Amino acid sequence: MSSTEPRRTALDALHRSLGATMTDFAGWDMPLRYGSERDEHNAVRTRAGLFDLSHMGEITVTGPEAAALLDFALVGDIGRVRPGRARYTMICREDGGILDDLIVYRLDDTACMVVANASNAQVVLDALRERSAGFDAEVRDDRDAYALLAVQGPESPAILASLTDADLDGLKYYAGLPGTVAGVPALIARTGYTGEDGFELFVKPEHAVELWQALTKAGEGAGLVPCGLSCRDTLRLEAGMPLYGNELSTALTPFDAGLGRVVKFEKEGDFVGRAALAEAAERAAERPPRVLVGLVAEGRRVPRAGYAVVAGGEVIGEVTSGAPSPTLGKPIAMAYVDPAHAAPGAEGVGVDIRGSHEPYEVVALPFYKRRK
Repeated sequence: MSSTEPRRTALDALHRSLGATMTDFAGWDMPLRYGSERDEHNAVRTRAGLFDLSHMGEITVTGPEAAALLDFALVGDIGRVRPGRARYTMICREDGGILDDLIVYRLDDTACMVVANASNAQVVLDALRERSAGFDAEVRDDRDAYALLAVQGPESPAILASLTDADLDGLKYYAGLPGTVAGVPALIARTGYTGEDGFELFVKPEHAVELWQALTKAGEGAGLVPCGLSCRDTLRLEAGMPLYGNELSTALTPFDAGLGRVVKFEKEGDFVGRAALAEAAERAAERPPRVLVGLVAEGRRVPRAGYAVVAGGEVIGEVTSGAPSPTLGKPIAMAYVDPAHAAPGAEGVGVDIRGSHEPYEVVALPFYKRRK
């Protein structure tokens, strides 16, 4: 197999049998959509959707100093995360630039699983291995050891409950527990990226097809549909969730991205980027950087990443993500804008769409919040 050929997940043949439109995403052949992305999006908002997320990068860190290594390598305080819980965090360069945003699952006292974005998995793996020097801990590439399925949407707890005796009611948001789903051993997590309640199921690749089929059958009466990456993007955009490569990059520190809260200066010992991030925090306090805001179109034209945000004839920011919102029925975007124009309702703000300044309303993120 040539190195340029995309990798395929354990569910590849199944996606093709369902008529999925496939696309190369971060070196993986992934389903973009099965039919209408709007229908898939609405299914997740109102019923349930089933995703193949096997392209995500799983890295297991084990050993007596697993948590200590991650405390040094990442900006979060992993040592304080209890077994069974998960934490959203970031890995930064020495200069404070964001290498990736991550979810870390504390499996037990001596093991953690780091889940990286597909496009950054190798970068994160290399950085963790480099930073592990001197720690009694092993960094293991587990990308081939897992398939990852996600069931998202208001019907997902009932669908999953019909296939497992795991305590789903007791499984909090940002937690994970080992269990069996439809007879398949799984790590069951609750850390969704759609703005809805839902679960992620980490299983061995050889169990992926039978689990997908069992979930599909269990969800028939509840309106569950297979969902591709296209609706995953509009769902996370409505929920105001950042995407690496759009809202996050090595050019930004967590403070530039409005996510300074993930940097835990109070933890013991040094960590990579600490000094640079302390300076970034100080700069942000003195002179606030551009602010990530929501934009809602007054017209029908869709803004795209890289388009300039304007006010009074001046460029005041840049769109990072944009798409038609099925839930709002209007085009929406996330953008970094100058603080003077960041307040919800700020007047005279537009997006330069091919030379035409289209009017947009500035709103607080997220665009969409589910009813609890």
